[in-house]
Amino acid sequence: MSENIAELLCSGTKLNRDKGYANLMTFLEKSQNSNCSIKDIEDLQSIFVKLLDNDTSSSWEKKLGALLGVKGLLSFVIASIKCHSETSSSNDSTSDVIELLKSENFFLELFSLCEKLLTHEEVRIRLTSGEVIGLLCQIHGTKVYNQCQERLLTLIKDNLEREISDVSTGVSQECNDDEKSPKKTLERRGSANAAQIFHDTAGWKCLETSMKCLQAVVDGCGTEFWPWITQELLDLLFQSLKHTNRFVRETGYYVLGSLIACGSLQTDSCAEKPFTADRFGHQISKQLAAGLADNWSQVRLAASEATRKFLLSFSTDAEQEVFFPELLPQMCLNRYYVAEGVRIYSQETWKTVAKNEGRELVEKYIEHMVNYYISQTQADNHAVREAACACIAELASKIKREAVGPHVQKLLQTLVICFQDDSWPVRDAACLASGNFVLCYPEEASNVMDKLYPLFFTNLEDCISSVRQGAAGAIANVVRAYGEVSMKIVEEKIKSGLKGVANQPVESERYADVDKGPATFSVVKRLRDNDMELHTDKQMYSCGSLAPKMSRGGSGCSNHSFRKPSEPWELADGCIHLVVELAQIQNLTPKVLEFLPLVAEATSHRHYTRHVCLLETLCKQLPVIARGVGKRHFKAHLEKFLDSVFYSLTCENLLISSAASDCVSQLSSYLGPSILRGRVEMYNPNYLRQLEAHIQPVLQGYQQGYSTHQKF
Repeated sequence: MSENIAELLCSGTKLNRDKGYANLMTFLEKSQNSNCSIKDIEDLQSIFVKLLDNDTSSSWEKKLGALLGVKGLLSFVIASIKCHSETSSSNDSTSDVIELLKSENFFLELFSLCEKLLTHEEVRIRLTSGEVIGLLCQIHGTKVYNQCQERLLTLIKDNLEREISDVSTGVSQECNDDEKSPKKTLERRGSANAAQIFHDTAGWKCLETSMKCLQAVVDGCGTEFWPWITQELLDLLFQSLKHTNRFVRETGYYVLGSLIACGSLQTDSCAEKPFTADRFGHQISKQLAAGLADNWSQVRLAASEATRKFLLSFSTDAEQEVFFPELLPQMCLNRYYVAEGVRIYSQETWKTVAKNEGRELVEKYIEHMVNYYISQTQADNHAVREAACACIAELASKIKREAVGPHVQKLLQTLVICFQDDSWPVRDAACLASGNFVLCYPEEASNVMDKLYPLFFTNLEDCISSVRQGAAGAIANVVRAYGEVSMKIVEEKIKSGLKGVANQPVESERYADVDKGPATFSVVKRLRDNDMELHTDKQMYSCGSLAPKMSRGGSGCSNHSFRKPSEPWELADGCIHLVVELAQIQNLTPKVLEFLPLVAEATSHRHYTRHVCLLETLCKQLPVIARGVGKRHFKAHLEKFLDSVFYSLTCENLLISSAASDCVSQLSSYLGPSILRGRVEMYNPNYLRQLEAHIQPVLQGYQQGYSTHQKF
């Protein structure tokens, strides 16, 4: 049995190794209820130790299998000890196995082998060796750390920095120890940012795995480890938290979280906690604040987990609140961060920490909140800038005027800058935030409206649909704030925008930037694709989350001053969304009714390819307009839209036909099936067949409801 298990564990395929580990755990679990053969366990021990001790003949797969086997044996011991302590019962055969696996000889031999494997060339062996050492700590306590402390910390210190290899030779450039020749790190040829890219993405030998081993040791020792939390250990850990490599920083925050967890519980030997405000607390909170603002989502998540452990480790609100000025703004902003894991985790942490006093805490620390939000609108990461704008909008809509009032002007100036950002999600968020601020603080915002109106209207004709919708909602808030004065400006924009569809270029103009010459290998090329000025000495991107905030007025296709020119139909689409928003303002119903004929005319044009997009917007928003202006007013304009709606029903584009079908169903439900049928029959009887096919479910619902009413 032992040989079969060992053979599977030491297989060259992961599937067999996983199967061997499962068989081992099943064998050990059965041993609890039967007379386990001590010889089988001894055979497994000897096989695993022999494979780990053999430096030459054993492949890395066999060593990994042996480590997995040892890991299974130690996990069984830990589970058995816990079970016996809870039930106060034991099986003689199982006790013999536990004593065998806990023996001093096996511990010393196994620890020595695992310590050597911490520098093995295969990363999976290094990781598993660290996990085994952590399990040994659970069984034998801090004496394991006493023996490996110097070795482990030295590995971390020595691997914090490394040299870049020359690309052409692959040979590491050694540092010159001569005082006259200072240390230099050579960059990759032909790249000014080679060092930065290398340090941020390359592996760091055994640094990361050594830190994971330290984390396993801390978790294994538990509360017994916290007397070893010294300034020297924290300083070494803080170096990793500032490391240029994101994976090292992420691992560092997980180690810090384990330290916080082990130090947060009081022990019988010493009731003092290591991370109070008077002892290491503020050092920890500053490092957590930096991690919560890191450019990489994985690092933010690791720091978020450590932050939650840190704040919940205090037994009183007073102890916890000492660190709020340093941590609260970052925690609050991450509730809107684009990465879903960070966002959801931060929202849960906020609920747990703030309880039902979130608004009060923001008002209390409003100065810290505002300063941090403004600083984050200048971050390189566009996702951070977007989240900062969302947080600023939240200040306007949810926080008391007395608290936000003194900061309104600088917040508005910040939003004006963000409104011109290189990234469209940031512009969209800034637009929504500006609309909220204008609605909540109309007097304070009046002095920047001359800057905001052009920006609102620019977003209203943006090539991104969601940006146009956001601009419509923001402009509606402006109208709510300033009434007739603002409505005059908006009215002129709506009329000109809806009438402008008639000037929309035909389909061929859509490809104005495409090379008109013959294609090479059937590949269509755009004009200036081979223009060296567009591709030489330009900003290099790692990924979308790292896209830098480009200087105002600079060159580049992502700069706000160099955007795709708006087309007339896009402005008309934005105007339809704006009419929908205005329809929700009751005293503007007469004005909205004036716009409806223009909307119908704009959607009647079919001479350009993208007309289906405008029709989709009409079909989705027409029922909303109807509810906004009311049945009596809308029925007078219904016929103007029937041609466009029934044209959309027969469209080959499934999105358009689906939107039209839903539009007919909603109008039938709102106006009444018989009323809608009568209007359609009077306008064009040829539409009746299509109408009946789509309103039949509504008619059945009406009839069923009427029958039920008659019974009662």
